[in-house]
Amino acid sequence: MPFSRRTVLSTVLTGALSSALAGPLARAADATVRIGILPFGTAAWELDVIRRNGFDKAQNVAIEVIEFESSPATQAALQAGRVDMIVLDWLWVVGRRAEGADWTFAPVSSAAGGLVARPGRTKIIADLPGTKLGIVGPLDKNWLILQAYAKHKFDIDLDQTIEKVVAPPPELLRKLSAGQVEAMVTFWPFAAKAEAQGMQHVISVQEAVRELGVVTSVPFSGFVFSRGWAVNNRSLVDGFLAAGAQARALMEASDDEWLRLKPILNAEDEVEFKQLKNAYRQGIIGQPSNIQRAAMAQLYRILAEIGGFGMVGATTEIPPGTFW
Repeated sequence: MPFSRRTVLSTVLTGALSSALAGPLARAADATVRIGILPFGTAAWELDVIRRNGFDKAQNVAIEVIEFESSPATQAALQAGRVDMIVLDWLWVVGRRAEGADWTFAPVSSAAGGLVARPGRTKIIADLPGTKLGIVGPLDKNWLILQAYAKHKFDIDLDQTIEKVVAPPPELLRKLSAGQVEAMVTFWPFAAKAEAQGMQHVISVQEAVRELGVVTSVPFSGFVFSRGWAVNNRSLVDGFLAAGAQARALMEASDDEWLRLKPILNAEDEVEFKQLKNAYRQGIIGQPSNIQRAAMAQLYRILAEIGGFGMVGATTEIPPGTFW
């Protein structure tokens, strides 16, 4: 089965594709899954391991990889039926299901981003008001959770007290290095890169989650797809997820596999390479799904209590069907 890649550069307008809210109609079952990814995202690493080791062929699945320039662009493509799956967080799925969509989430990793700052500028979140802060987007899970933490711990409304600079993670890292922002809330690989380059770790999302009272490690990223499509393409979905599990197991166990991956990690040096490898491994999920789901439900209730409608949308409970 072939493993193909193509690139789509998309600009998403607010409110676009609302007619596709309920999810795409299931297309005829075949042996290809179309997955939309970010070229700088960690899904590219896993897909490379799948391809090179033939895990896709072993599962009788072909994978077509379509690259997008931003997370909103992947979401738009999913809603329009241009791809079958994207990599995203379950908070997005909850919000869309509450509005009537049928998206579902298969967890992959508990790795999450966090807040990093220029050295000496920001020691705790309470130092942020009045500064320029880089964020990936207003609905990024890292930003939402850190807002809840700031409100809970310091009674600070970050959204109203900082100057937000919105940009993709690679651009945020460049702005932080150039002093154009004083801190950034970003995806974990770019937090790791920043720290390897001498930036200051302030707080990770998982640390913030523990401060909010959730003691179990919470899965965050995973594959998002239409439940209706998955039911009609069960063997394809099962095969793809099984191939991904094989890839993650190999990445957890084999240093040699990481040496083969090294060229696509774009690590500046050996320190950064090791930090990316270790952070990825720490995020690999090994807990039973009932524990994962209980932790996610607990976190969601906390976010609803602290942030209300503005943070979690129209529901205070995770809707049935959110998790595959």
